[in-house]
Amino acid sequence: MTSYTASELAERFALSLHGDGAVRVESVATLAKAGPGQLAFLSNPRYRAQLADSAAAVVVMRAADADGYPGTALVAADPYVAFARIAALFDPPAPVRPGIHASAVVDPSAEIDPGAQIGPFVSVGARSRVGAGAVVGAGCVIGEDCEIGAGSELVARVTLVRRVRLGQRVLIHPGAVLGADGFGLAMDTSSDGVARWIKVPQQGGVAVGDDCEIGANTTIDRGAIEDTVLEEDVRLDNQIQIGHNVRIGAHTAMAGCSAVAGSAVIGRYCLIGGAAGVLGHLEICDRVMVTAMSLVTHSIREPGEYSSGTPLMSNRDWRKSAARFKQLDALARKLGARDKES
Repeated sequence: MTSYTASELAERFALSLHGDGAVRVESVATLAKAGPGQLAFLSNPRYRAQLADSAAAVVVMRAADADGYPGTALVAADPYVAFARIAALFDPPAPVRPGIHASAVVDPSAEIDPGAQIGPFVSVGARSRVGAGAVVGAGCVIGEDCEIGAGSELVARVTLVRRVRLGQRVLIHPGAVLGADGFGLAMDTSSDGVARWIKVPQQGGVAVGDDCEIGANTTIDRGAIEDTVLEEDVRLDNQIQIGHNVRIGAHTAMAGCSAVAGSAVIGRYCLIGGAAGVLGHLEICDRVMVTAMSLVTHSIREPGEYSSGTPLMSNRDWRKSAARFKQLDALARKLGARDKES
């Protein structure tokens, strides 16, 4: 079993040590449930009351919380970041096992680096390339003209439909689909007087930058003409929809069930809450936070935190409020006219 002393962790991650540096850590746990041999962290002040009763061998915390603490502490400016780095020591990735499984089907024109791992029942299409140290897990489908960068991992049942390019160290979780057709339609009324939809060919691709992570069952459509783009270190949660020709800036993170309509542009270092929506052809500047369940209906030009919707209330109260929403315009006009008279 892998274990580290508190002194070793402090030196490795440039943290200050308070207490017994010889204490060993074998795993991580929450502050409330940690026991001997486990490391926990205190970041949110709401959990400070749990510190006194915690049985953790080592706790990562800020300097202010470490004052007077009788146990062993690792002091960090950001305990959550430090905890994340330490926890990774106890969850190492599986080693890459280079080679192509006997059940995989690889087109003769595809290029597979000798250091890549191609799992069982994988299909690799024409002219696609898989880089060194990449892992393509069981049941993945790699379509034509795709590229998987070095060190990337497709966990299982991931589909790259067509013209998808992944940078280095990209992680894609099961069920994700990249490069499917975008929702491009034109209404044709010119032929026989009967209006019908005409499909607009989707000829672009999807370009994903280095160090991105894409959650389970998330879908990213390829562009109509130009590519749909995720810049480096974009993090997408599960069950997210990214429409065609969307561009998401570097280091932006989006929570589960959020959606972005076609041709929207999201800046760098943005945070999009769960189930939030962004309408198409809008622009969101850098460092914007959109809270959960919000709908972005216009471009955002200034950094900051934005919300929409109404707070949760009883259904009876909500019905009353909803009825009054329709009266707001008339009420505003009455107040405006009254102000003019006065």
